[in-house]
Amino acid sequence: MTALHAWLSDPNPSSRRQAKLGQIWLAWLRIRRNRLAMVGLVIVGLLLVVAAFAPWIAPHDPYVQDLSRRLLPPGTPGNLLGTDDFGRDILSRIIYGARITLYTIGLVAVTAPVLGLLVGTVAGYFGGWIDAVLMRVTDIFLAFPRLILALALVAVLGPGIENAVLAIALTAWPPYARLARAETLTVRSSDYIAAIRLQGASSARIIAGHVVPMCLPSVIIRVTLDMAGVILIAAGLGFLGLGVQPPLPEWGLMISSGRKFLFEQWWVATMPGLAILIVSLGFNLLGDGLRDVLDPKSAPK
Repeated sequence: MTALHAWLSDPNPSSRRQAKLGQIWLAWLRIRRNRLAMVGLVIVGLLLVVAAFAPWIAPHDPYVQDLSRRLLPPGTPGNLLGTDDFGRDILSRIIYGARITLYTIGLVAVTAPVLGLLVGTVAGYFGGWIDAVLMRVTDIFLAFPRLILALALVAVLGPGIENAVLAIALTAWPPYARLARAETLTVRSSDYIAAIRLQGASSARIIAGHVVPMCLPSVIIRVTLDMAGVILIAAGLGFLGLGVQPPLPEWGLMISSGRKFLFEQWWVATMPGLAILIVSLGFNLLGDGLRDVLDPKSAPK
């Protein structure tokens, strides 16, 4: 183990593979020293595990109704977090709801940043009227509150998880475009970009092979920090009945169905609300840790 540590920490790597693995190892050492980031990593890791093994972890079927056991309080034998107004186990529904949450943030994470990177790097690299047009379109999207714009888009597209993801993605890309444009403006006049251009490389090759990789660390940090907002918007759409539809166990929809019991049977709405709180907190803590690790302007600790 000591030899492996020395090999990974070697300041003079003998191969590109060793250099890459050494960078990953040093990044892990830095994030491991950040206790809050490790807490966030554990929470996100648990979300992944729960979503992957939901059929084996959940004690009950999340869709089966038993009206004889409706609105049982937390701590009831067989129902650790109680039951809802249809007698369904709340813990099981929260566990299966982790799949829907992960599905939503996963689709948004692979669509909105890609679109934002494309718009931002093209605008920053070419400048001129291309930059002006793309940034004005970005400003139009930024002028509307994200939740209001998502509500309008879902109202046009219709309720459903796919339309909700599409609406969230269409409202989430402008900040990535702004970020990518700012990063591109700082590197497009660099000497190495000029050298690549003199070698005859096309603009598309320069953007894809050299500009985008320089923007990725900042975008990854932003994606992680934005996941909490994505979760809240998805839950808000579900709460209003415009996102995931019953009987799917989506956390926002569970809060909506339990709000009428909030004063007497508080656990029906509180338990999924706590799930949203914990997962959002985990992504925020992890994002702060990744910012310390991936930001090239931050000094090693």
